[in-house]
Amino acid sequence: MESNIQDTPLSKQLFGGDFIWGVSTAAVQIEGACDVDGKGESIWDVFTSQKGKILNGHHHRIATDFYNRYQTDIDLVKQLNIPNFRFSIAWSRILPNGIGEVNQAGIDYYRRVIQYCLDTGIEPWITLYHWDLPHALEAKGGWTNREVISWFSEYVTVCIDAFGDLVRHWIVMNEPAVFTGAGYFLGIHAPGRKGIKNFLPAIHHAVVCTAEGGRLLRKLLPDAEIGTTFSCSWVEPHSTRPKDLAAAVRVDALLNRTFIEPILGLGYPMHDLPVLKGLDKYILPGDMEKAQFDFDFIGLQNYTREIVKYSFFMPYIHAALVKAEDRNVPVTVMKWEVYPESIYHILKKYQAYPQIKKIYLTESGAAFKDEVIDNQVDDPKRLEYLQRYLQQVLKAKNEGCKVEGYFIWTLTDNFEWAEGYHPRFGIIYVDFETQERIVKASGLWYAGLLR
Repeated sequence: MESNIQDTPLSKQLFGGDFIWGVSTAAVQIEGACDVDGKGESIWDVFTSQKGKILNGHHHRIATDFYNRYQTDIDLVKQLNIPNFRFSIAWSRILPNGIGEVNQAGIDYYRRVIQYCLDTGIEPWITLYHWDLPHALEAKGGWTNREVISWFSEYVTVCIDAFGDLVRHWIVMNEPAVFTGAGYFLGIHAPGRKGIKNFLPAIHHAVVCTAEGGRLLRKLLPDAEIGTTFSCSWVEPHSTRPKDLAAAVRVDALLNRTFIEPILGLGYPMHDLPVLKGLDKYILPGDMEKAQFDFDFIGLQNYTREIVKYSFFMPYIHAALVKAEDRNVPVTVMKWEVYPESIYHILKKYQAYPQIKKIYLTESGAAFKDEVIDNQVDDPKRLEYLQRYLQQVLKAKNEGCKVEGYFIWTLTDNFEWAEGYHPRFGIIYVDFETQERIVKASGLWYAGLLR
């Protein structure tokens, strides 16, 4: 069957007439305009201003200037025949201090963006939290402070009131495993905190907030389609040695199960990842009921697979990743392995949860080195990546997986967090000096697929 799928020329008809096609972005990575029209400071505004935090000293103060160029970029979405556009709301643009006084200029801005999407015939998909906590709340403990549940609830309620008449598709959280792991354990993302004492409370509070956000949306917008997204990597052991097999189970529990299973009513996977037993001190009576919510869809975001081996020296998890560049496999600029089968295996894995009603792939894409020649950008590696990953999505769908949508990451090259502007993920090239946009060959291919 695999050879048949891979030999089949892709067409959107193969996926069915109801399959959702889109492209995804995030406010921090594209908007710029960090301190205009009443916006407050976010943790990324502070983090990027600190020396040595971002590759090459880059910052996101201008990014792709989407704040001022949103009409141009939405017009490009339309030109590429992309019917669904996912973008996020910057919390500190709505509530500059995280709670309290509402910034009407921020609400007016997003209403203009949303309305322009609708006027152009593009369906807006709103992500409520894509990693940009207001700095004023981080000063009070951020995601380690249990009060974040009420702060987040206030923010969600303001957004529902501001945009609920225009928006049908809502995503509560983007990749909580990444913003808690990179931001509150490894310290390589904003706010730059390190250690298990920060990571564990951030995990639990993010899980409860995810469910609480879903409940508020369901209560106040009963006709909305409500989801949330999770990062997920296919995990395989380096060998069949029992220690490597057990290490792979622990890493899979951390990357792929810790955040979704309590939401599905299964609790935290403490048995397979014993370090999570440290969550008990943060779980109050009734919390595991509060952590559950029946989402209309789950968004999965898959880029690669990870090969794992046992490591005595790695604290808490006793496992280490075997780097892709050491395995002589094709890699992206991010040094992630190009392994199309990962998205198939991930879909089959989450298909096995009967509680999940519907799956959208809310991010999928790759960063490669792009070059402008004669005002054109030929990106054959990205084009092949998208084609091969979509073939695996089709295979899973044909085998009964409830996957009903695919969003490319991302529309334009952008600010890629700690990696700055070095990795280019876009299907549209951006010259960050002039802000000129050039549709890449992969973007033209996607437009043809969706025509």
